[in-house]
Amino acid sequence: MIISKIIGSGSCLPDRVIPNSHFDYLVENADEWIFSRTGIRERRFAHADQSTSDLATIAARNALEGAGLSASDIDCIVVGTSTPDMTLPSTACMVQENIGAKNAFAFDVNAVCSSFVYALEIADNFIKCGKYKTVMAIGADTYSKILDFNDKNSCPLFGDGAGAAILSAGGDASTGVQQTYMRSDGKGWPLIQVPSSGSRAPVTAATIEAREIYFQMAGKQVYVFATEVIPEIINTLCARGGITPADLDYIIPHQANVRMIDFISKKSGFPKERFLLNLDRCGNTSAASVALVLDENLRNGTIKPGHLILAMGFGGGLTWGGLLIRI
Repeated sequence: MIISKIIGSGSCLPDRVIPNSHFDYLVENADEWIFSRTGIRERRFAHADQSTSDLATIAARNALEGAGLSASDIDCIVVGTSTPDMTLPSTACMVQENIGAKNAFAFDVNAVCSSFVYALEIADNFIKCGKYKTVMAIGADTYSKILDFNDKNSCPLFGDGAGAAILSAGGDASTGVQQTYMRSDGKGWPLIQVPSSGSRAPVTAATIEAREIYFQMAGKQVYVFATEVIPEIINTLCARGGITPADLDYIIPHQANVRMIDFISKKSGFPKERFLLNLDRCGNTSAASVALVLDENLRNGTIKPGHLILAMGFGGGLTWGGLLIRI
């Protein structure tokens, strides 16, 4: 059986740092108000002339460097994003052109905040089928472009960024993607949406005036959803892998809200310090969140060869899933 493994990773964060105090116009003492509810201190916003593909391109180049590969070695590029540069063409094709991956085919996948783990699942299966050898999965989003900056309950939560991982054949029982688990529930699609952004409700003067061109989220319902599916992902993947959560070295969760992690840690007994987080510095970077944390901790040596990692995402759709990976 062919097993895929991660052979390189890369990331990109914009250099524009936005502290919580930026939102003082919305709420008094925004730093305390935001941090106490989310664990976020600051986030990064792309510049006006920076797009999702720009960030994804930098992450892709860094991943190639980390893997010691040239762009021509890549068979496929999968970009997970819900903030593409434009409705069409795909952001992945732009990244392909930017890095010169002339031998690859490229496409996008949109599972909102789960997009990177979905992209990893696709990459893993492409390699397992034996048809492709080396696949790049990217998670990239620029939510600052679609936020309603009059909505104090959503706009302080998000930041921009991109992360990439290159998967290749050559894994085995001791290295590589060991198990995966992906799910969705379309009944929950209204909970996270940009109402006027496509064929269902095209952008018009009326939808602009009604602020329907911006991100909307039913925060309380999403919190309940997340705290239900996170234990499901952990328990399912551990059962499939024949292990217990105690056997995991680290969990990389989607970086949505540190209060969710506190709740899950207490409920599961898994130590909070073994959840790898960048939420305080980056906010919720949507599709990029898991990829950013993975790359940071591979590069700083926190994640070492032999470590068993559970990476998981959850988001709009509703979507959720994870991967059990031996580094």
